[in-house]
Amino acid sequence: MKFNISHKDTGSKARAGIIETGRGVINTPIFMPVGTQGSVKSVPQAVLADRIKAQIILANTYHIFLRPGLEVISKAGGIHKFINWQKPMLTDSGGYQVFSLSAIRKIKEEGVFFRSHLDGSKIFFSPEIATDIQRTIGADIFMAFDECPPYPCDHKYAHDSMLLTHRWLQRCVKRFNETEPLYGVEQNLFPIVQGSIYKDLRIASAQFIASQDMPGNAIGGLSVGEPVEQMYEMTELVCDILPLNKPRYLMGVGTPANILECIALGVDMFDCVMPTRNARHGFIFTSKGIINIKNEKWKFDYTPVDDVFTPEYSKAYLKHLIKCNEMLGATIASTQNLSFYMWLAGEARKHIVAGDFIQWKKNILPVLMNKL
Repeated sequence: MKFNISHKDTGSKARAGIIETGRGVINTPIFMPVGTQGSVKSVPQAVLADRIKAQIILANTYHIFLRPGLEVISKAGGIHKFINWQKPMLTDSGGYQVFSLSAIRKIKEEGVFFRSHLDGSKIFFSPEIATDIQRTIGADIFMAFDECPPYPCDHKYAHDSMLLTHRWLQRCVKRFNETEPLYGVEQNLFPIVQGSIYKDLRIASAQFIASQDMPGNAIGGLSVGEPVEQMYEMTELVCDILPLNKPRYLMGVGTPANILECIALGVDMFDCVMPTRNARHGFIFTSKGIINIKNEKWKFDYTPVDDVFTPEYSKAYLKHLIKCNEMLGATIASTQNLSFYMWLAGEARKHIVAGDFIQWKKNILPVLMNKL
């Protein structure tokens, strides 16, 4: 994998770059739609590629491991062939489930013991197993196994969790170096910075992760309930330490405002379920502001959902579909929101290249966050 920075913003730490992978290039800054179970909810792959212009999507190691299972993925020739997606993919390691499934898991030095949320069966993930699973899935970029600590947590918990993540990373790197891709295309391992909201821990973790000299680096453990000001503070702190010449991925973030602010801090890659989750509940991001399509005011509004991204369907029609729980409603709304997010990242890139990113960000944010 190669990463080249083509432009740097003069008024911030934002940068425009290109990631070259075995399955294609990714222009940064980039937003990556989340396809937890090998599917971006309600959006076909052809729509993702051709209309939304997604350059890379995500899948989740824990969920793919449970369903459909590694045998199905392996016999299909890897995740790309299984889901008919030719562009790059990234997989989480299962580390987020260590956080989100805290009620049904037990953390030990050797790894994490889960009870399946599907049938209660016992599952064990270690750094080595998580690495092997992601090799089998066939993602172009996959994450090191880590613990995402909860918020709030005390300093001792965050410290011990960070050190465990570091030890697990060393085991992931060792296993990664001992194994080869299964489907003839290179794979890349990204380590994850942890440390909760504690400056000393974030500094120590960023320094350790940088020392591993992997192709890219991720920032985890944010957007888990902490105040947004602390998220920005920790992100800036970490970005100032991570290598300039490698992509930086802020995991699980976030709102349009979050993304633009963190691009200004030096982040290159983002993912979040917000565009599709909000879409299914009728919250629509548009080029003129945010719409709650369930509101009665749209019942007789026959203007387009968005002149830019969804000119062919009216607000009244989308309101009807969402109210009736028609699947087409989720598809239209999700396509709209993801198109908006991809546009946002693309526009940020254009303005970094043009040298006026900060002024553009200042002007566009009030428009994008306006509630219509």
